[in-house]
Amino acid sequence: MARIELDLAHAYRPNPQQDSDYALLPLKMTFEDGGAYALLGPSGCGKTTLLNIMSGLVMPSHGGVKFDGQDVTQRSPQQRNIAQVFQFPVIYDTMTVAENLAFPLRNRKWPADQIKQRVGVIAEMLEMSGQLNQRASNLAADAKQKISLGRGLVRPDVSAVLFDEPLTVIDPHLKWQLRRKLKQIHHELKLTLIYVTHDQVEALTFAEQVVVMTRGRAVQVGSAADLFERPSHTFVGHFIGSPGMNFLSGRSNGTAFETAGATLPLAAGAELPSGDYKLGIRPEYVTLANANAPGALPMEVRQVQDVGTHVILSAVRESSLVKARLAPDSTQLQVGDTAWLQVMGAHTCFYKNEEIVA
Repeated sequence: MARIELDLAHAYRPNPQQDSDYALLPLKMTFEDGGAYALLGPSGCGKTTLLNIMSGLVMPSHGGVKFDGQDVTQRSPQQRNIAQVFQFPVIYDTMTVAENLAFPLRNRKWPADQIKQRVGVIAEMLEMSGQLNQRASNLAADAKQKISLGRGLVRPDVSAVLFDEPLTVIDPHLKWQLRRKLKQIHHELKLTLIYVTHDQVEALTFAEQVVVMTRGRAVQVGSAADLFERPSHTFVGHFIGSPGMNFLSGRSNGTAFETAGATLPLAAGAELPSGDYKLGIRPEYVTLANANAPGALPMEVRQVQDVGTHVILSAVRESSLVKARLAPDSTQLQVGDTAWLQVMGAHTCFYKNEEIVA
């Protein structure tokens, strides 16, 4: 395994002059030896470019890559000793499952008995022990992708295993099983795993640390709890969660926050210098309040969605929209009613220029 250090930027066009010219804006990042990481963000945010730079498929236009302190920027994927699993299965259809899993080890001249033992271990982890003698051509797409995963995991000496949205072709139920299996494999084998996805559920359930990316920039690195409780950027608050974080634009006068035509007192001892901010609060932390309660806004109910496990209440005041995630039997409010929603509390965050300040 390897500790991977990045200090780089990347542009596909020569002489980049502005942020939009870059596929990856300047970043410094470290992936610790044996860690499980996810690169999370929408399509086009730069996460696959970053993965391919780590693997050696793409050379950064600025800066470099280090493995265990050694500069590997000019080295090929083979020289970096990287295993990479792609979005669609990359296997040999004419070979059996066992032959496919053994192929990377045979290339490295492993003894036959060690190959058989290692293939057996990986096949058991992937629950494919009963399919080892089947030809890959006869398998379904999800089984073929499990072979691809196995080929990435079979070499114990790799610097890192890189996954580029490997569960795209897998049906939803099996996705959950494979995410759980990958997490188990990581705990057992202690491999350095880096996983690219646009699916927040995949990222948050698999990784110990998630790198959230947007427009070529890594805006936050943290655990699932960090990203949910204290988004450091408004994009993280919006992107993580279902529904995403509520944001209310307003102004602080030092002792209160003025928004949507109302004045909400700041918590005792809280400091928020005078200026323009956005208030951010998760729907999970918005609660129903009594009329005129400090820190609550009177809002007009626009929608009540009962999804079984909870109710999503959407309400507006002037041009501001707030969503609350409530218990199923907690409200009898109807569209058009006035709801007092508590938006100031221990979980309220404030943002200036999209970055968290308090």
